[in-house]
Order: sequence, then C-alpha cells, then structure tokens
Amino acid sequence: MPTATDSPRHEHLVIERLVFWYFAAALGYMLISMVAGIIMGLQLLSWNPLPALEHLSPGRWRMVHTNAIAYGFLANGFLGMLHWVVPRLSLRPVLDKRLSYFIFAAWQIVVLSTAVGLILGEAQGLEWGETPVWIDPLAQVGLLLVAFDFGYPIIKVKGPMYVTLWYFLAALVWTFLTYAMGNFIPQYCVSGSAAGAVGGLFIHDLVGLFVTPLGWGMMYYFVPILLKRPMWSHGLSLVGFWGLAFFYPLQGIHHFLYTPIPMFLQYGAVLSTIALEFVVLTVIINFVGTLRGTGMACLSNLPLRYFYTGITFYFLTCLQCALQTTMTFQALIHFTDWVVGHAHMVMFGVFSMWQLGMMVYLVPRLLKTEWYSEKWCYWHYWASAGGLCVMAGDLILGGLFQGWSWAALQPWEKSIEVSIPFWAVRIAAGAVMFWAQLLFAYNLFKTWQKSPLRTGEETLPHVAPATM
Repeated sequence: MPTATDSPRHEHLVIERLVFWYFAAALGYMLISMVAGIIMGLQLLSWNPLPALEHLSPGRWRMVHTNAIAYGFLANGFLGMLHWVVPRLSLRPVLDKRLSYFIFAAWQIVVLSTAVGLILGEAQGLEWGETPVWIDPLAQVGLLLVAFDFGYPIIKVKGPMYVTLWYFLAALVWTFLTYAMGNFIPQYCVSGSAAGAVGGLFIHDLVGLFVTPLGWGMMYYFVPILLKRPMWSHGLSLVGFWGLAFFYPLQGIHHFLYTPIPMFLQYGAVLSTIALEFVVLTVIINFVGTLRGTGMACLSNLPLRYFYTGITFYFLTCLQCALQTTMTFQALIHFTDWVVGHAHMVMFGVFSMWQLGMMVYLVPRLLKTEWYSEKWCYWHYWASAGGLCVMAGDLILGGLFQGWSWAALQPWEKSIEVSIPFWAVRIAAGAVMFWAQLLFAYNLFKTWQKSPLRTGEETLPHVAPATM
C-alpha cells in the first residue's frame, strides 16, 4: 500500500484555520463532558453540591456527559481530521469552503442546543439517542451536508484509493443512515421489543459505523507517516474493512440479552460479536506488525505513544467484549459498573486517546510553532492514560462485586454499600483526567498565543521535531 505524504505542497488544499477551530471546540466539549461526569459521580456519593436544582440531577447530566463526548468531542475532532486528511489523500479540496465554515457553525449550534434540551428534560427515551426531537432533523441535514462536503473529493479520486478513504467514505454513508435509524424509527415507527432491537442496533452502530471507521481510517493515515513506512499488510487492512462492514451491524442486540427479543436474534448478536473480535485482531496485528523493527518508536514519539496506547486499550476492550456478551457472563455483569468501565475504556482509552495524539501531532503544524510546553504534553499523556487505567479497572472490578451481590440475592442496599469505595476511586481518577485535559487545553491556548499566525510575524516553514 502506498504511503501518504505530509508535504507542504498540499497545504493550499487544507483549511488549516478550520482544523484548529474544530480541535479547540472538541477540547471545550471534552471539559464540559468531564464536568458533567464529576457532578454525576459526586451525586452517587451523596455529595450533591446543588441538591435543590432538578436541572443538575444525575440522569440529565449523565446524558450531557455522553452526548458531549460523542457529538461534541469526537465528532468535532473527526471533522477537523477529515479537513486535514481528505484533501491530502484525494488531492482535491472539499466541495465548498463556505459550506465547511457553515457546517462548523451549525454543528456547534446543534451540540449546544442538544445540551440545553437535555438539561431542560426534553430527552428522547433512547440510550445514546436522547437528542431532543426538534434537534434531530437539523442534525440529520448536517450529516448529509458533511457527506457531500467530504464525499465529493473522495469519489473524484481516479484509480485505487487509500484504505483510509474507503473507511471515510463508508463512515459518511453509515453515519447518516445510523442516525436516521436510531432517532426516528423508535420514536415514530415501532414500539415495544421491536423498538428495543432497533435501539440496540443504533447504540452499537453509532460506535461501530461512525466512530470506528473514522478512527481506523485516521490511524491508517497517521501511523505510516509517523513511522515513515507503509502498513505491514495491505491485505489485512482490507479484511478489517469488510469484516467491520459485515459483522458490526449484526451485533447490536447483545445490549438486550435476556429480553423478549427473539432468542435467535440474541444468539446471532453474540456470535457476530465474537466473530468481530477476530476482525479487530487483524487490525491490531497490522499496526503491531507495522511497528516491528522500528526500535519501539512509540516510546520516543509522543503522538505514536497515544496511538499505540489506544491500540492496547482496543485489544483489552475487544477481548472483554467477546466475554461479556456471552449469555453466562452477561447474567453477572448486566446493569453493573462493569459496563460503565468498558464504555470508558473504549470511548476515552481508544478513540479519545487517538484524537488527542492526532492533536499533539497536528497543532504545531497548524500554528507553525512548537508546543508552548512539550513537558506538559507528556504530563497530559501520563495523567490521561494513568487516570483511565485506574478508572476503568476500578469500575470493572466494582461491577463484579455488584453482580455477585445481586446474584447472592442480598438486599439492594448491600450492593450500594459495596459500590461506594469504587465510586470514590472513580471520582479521584476522573479528577486526574480532568486536570490533564485542563492542562492540555491551557497548553493549546498558550501555543496559539505565541503562534506567528496570530502575531502576524513572518517565519520560515515550520518543521516539527521527530519526537513530536
């Protein structure tokens, strides 16, 4: 597979200012999401700072927490990444720069309006699809515009395409269809167990057909550039793509095992989930094989360290997923904090770490200057990865104790008592992760302040150091 280049001759194709705006917005939503998570965590420990305000109730802030990560942080980060990668690989600009600026402004309005609607109690009754009904049409139109803006340069590519563009083009189509399925069909078309089946499909496809293809495509672009070598196996990259396309849409019902949904659908979801883990394993092997013979470059190259830390968490997450979707294990951990730990490990440990690593790599190139403090970037990495290890491990272990308490038919209060120490550790780990993102955001701000693009100074073309 050919290696993508990162040369200055492509800079005229990229709206670099807009890429930076997306990254700044993404970090802002990350901080909002973490504040919501801390508020909710404190309430579980009976430390509600404002108990008289129903708008700060755990249920509402839990939805703000998850939606700000999915549609605020991850979506903004991916949109910024697409503006950098797609023009460079297709050798064409986006469909219309004015449309790109409009999408940026419109998407921030959609995300902020969603947060306001959730706090005011206007959520839909669907996990990950809580977006108020008056926001859904706007979001759907926005996704269509995104598909046009980035799909146009991709479909104009002559000859073989990079695998990265395969993933991006598929994600543009899949995301539009997945959002429509999850936010309109259960609301207006079906009910009961049928709505549960569609809801389960939406929950998992939002991760598998929106976040995953964009994340994998991003990795297939940046890792070869940072290692200055092609991917280990082009064939495995194709296996990963087609395996994702075939198996991922079949497994959503594993979120609703032991429900009135027909058992053949539940068993099918379990089998497809286990099959997908083998597909994911091929992707992990491909990236590990690409690293082979480089002297463990991820130890000296900070963006690579983020990327390969995410790959490590990916392996652990998928191994865990193949176990927890079996009927036997699901009976123990369903509705426990094990699931919460699993979700944090994949959404923060994998995809957020990948995006943060991408920002560490691209921000100096966008602002034409070094990071204000390289040391702070390392602190951010260790606090983020270390805090996530503690949080995920704590919640996974706490979930086992909760499940054993329920299986022993102990009173509900006993499971609460056993959970409190784990919830306290989660707050401490979350505070460390929150501090890390504050530090990273401040580092980004100080880097922007000294950027020649802001001061108007004339500088030579910027070249980032090998370790960053």
